[in-house]
Amino acid sequence: MIRRQESPVPSTTLFSVLIFILSTEVEARFIPHGCSRSSCGDIEIIDYPFRLKTDPPGCGETVFQLSCENNKTILEFHSGKYYVKQISYDDNRLRVVDFNLASGSCSLPYKSVSVDEVRDDHHYRLVSNTYTSFIKCSNNLSDQAYRLLPCLSGNGSSFYVSYDNYIISNLQGPCSFISRVPTVYQTVLFPSFDSILQLMQTGFDLEWSIECWDSSFSYDCYKSGNYHPPWFAAFSMTWNVLSAIYLVGRFILAPIGIFGFLIHKYMTTKKAIDNEQRFLRRQQHSMPRRYSYSDIIAITNNFENKLGQGGFGTVYKGQLRDGFSVAVKMLDNPKCNDEDFINEVSIIGRIHQVNIVWLMGFCSEGCHRALVFEYMANGSLDKLLFSREAERHLVGWEKLLQIALGTARGIEHLHGGCNVCILHSDIKPQNVLLDNNFIPKVSDFGLSKFYPEEKDFVSISTTRGTIGYIAPEMISRNLGAVSCKSDVYSFGMLLLEMAGRRNSNSKGNCSSELYFLSWVYDHLIERADLQLENVTEIEAAIPRKLCLVGLWCIQKAASDRPSMTKVVEMLEANVDDLQLPPNALSFPQSISKEPQSDSSTELLISDTVEQSL
Repeated sequence: MIRRQESPVPSTTLFSVLIFILSTEVEARFIPHGCSRSSCGDIEIIDYPFRLKTDPPGCGETVFQLSCENNKTILEFHSGKYYVKQISYDDNRLRVVDFNLASGSCSLPYKSVSVDEVRDDHHYRLVSNTYTSFIKCSNNLSDQAYRLLPCLSGNGSSFYVSYDNYIISNLQGPCSFISRVPTVYQTVLFPSFDSILQLMQTGFDLEWSIECWDSSFSYDCYKSGNYHPPWFAAFSMTWNVLSAIYLVGRFILAPIGIFGFLIHKYMTTKKAIDNEQRFLRRQQHSMPRRYSYSDIIAITNNFENKLGQGGFGTVYKGQLRDGFSVAVKMLDNPKCNDEDFINEVSIIGRIHQVNIVWLMGFCSEGCHRALVFEYMANGSLDKLLFSREAERHLVGWEKLLQIALGTARGIEHLHGGCNVCILHSDIKPQNVLLDNNFIPKVSDFGLSKFYPEEKDFVSISTTRGTIGYIAPEMISRNLGAVSCKSDVYSFGMLLLEMAGRRNSNSKGNCSSELYFLSWVYDHLIERADLQLENVTEIEAAIPRKLCLVGLWCIQKAASDRPSMTKVVEMLEANVDDLQLPPNALSFPQSISKEPQSDSSTELLISDTVEQSL
């Protein structure tokens, strides 16, 4: 039987591509960057590898950086300062002259050049090894190889200059070396002082090389006089990189890969966790915290501070161990089992929105059922509307508009922001709580009737709500099916309540709210003033907006009412952009006032569910 051999083409291709990429990356270091050329004075072209200090980062190489001073190109070379007279990119040479000697005057060099430093430089080398040396002697020299500097000599000291190589010998008398500067080579024996000045003014040539930059051969690439072409450095670096990759892959990556494979195989073959345990673990993260009855007693300090009493429970103020204030509602006469109660609580606990009261925890132990909510320091909206507390807090029309808008956003979230669509069914001022900053929080939606979000309507057998705020279809099925538009109606009555309770001149002493609605509608039709006291023109637009939106919300037919999303848009819009709705007072429903109760601060639970508890 012939055994099939694998083709080496994929491996060879992959290896070739890797070498090509690495070679291209290395070669890129020797290719001039895509930057525009610079210029300075007589040097019209300053291009790669050179750069000016003012060039953008990445243009040219920093080791070949030049500067432009007084329209002169300057090279700083081994602490010396030199004028650049010419740059030849064909020969890789530049002609420079010492900063102090460029004018051709009698002067010492700006900086003495060290022969060893220049010899070991990795970027530049001298084309000629001819130097002009400066010495100082206490006696006069008669050697014609040394020319006197008349501008510096005097006061018992004489300065001499010598044009030769860098070795100083045969000095007569007590003399000392002062400075040295490279000079172009000229076949003249013992040149005169003026000739030496001209030679120094001419400058000297430097040859640069990019190949030696950052190369492992940079130490001797100039000393030996051997130049390595770009491909040699690229090949050397590519070979070093490939060798490093091979060693790392064999002794580091391969063991890590084998170890990781074994761990993966162990984890995949391990017995899966029971589905029910996984579900319970996920529920622990999404559900509110469960407290024991003894925890509730400790939180409420044995039910010391009672906030309110309702038909289905009592609310107490409490404090958690971290000092966070809470409101604990103890449910009366619960009848549902523990599993059903926890299922309902898990749905409520996953609702998190800034305008909805946060359910922090619960208790279900024996016959005890309790809900733990965040505490609202400013109580409920009915206290703000029905008492003089509004005057104490100086809550104006602008703040009332923000309260109305926040309440609308909370109800909107219940209708469409959760996995299930939640029908509140009892929207009224007592169920809108206010925190320290008077931010509204919708309460009493917990354990309400739920229905699938894709359905438009739900029928209920038990009427839930408060007279004065309840939608007509919740009283009689002949008027339509119960839906989220029922909450819209209740919210519209809430807006009219907010506008009416702050208006002392709007026939507020009448026993029927129906009279008030008729009065408001007539004034809106005539675009008449709502007879507000001590308000500005801007503030007067707010109660008018509340009335317009409220009248839209209380339309008799549910289909004529806007959605809560539309209600939010209307409250955010300019009052002049709102149209007057049809008259909503064509149905016989008396709207009686809601008496103030001390239970207004409590967090009510759904009547229909609590009756089943």
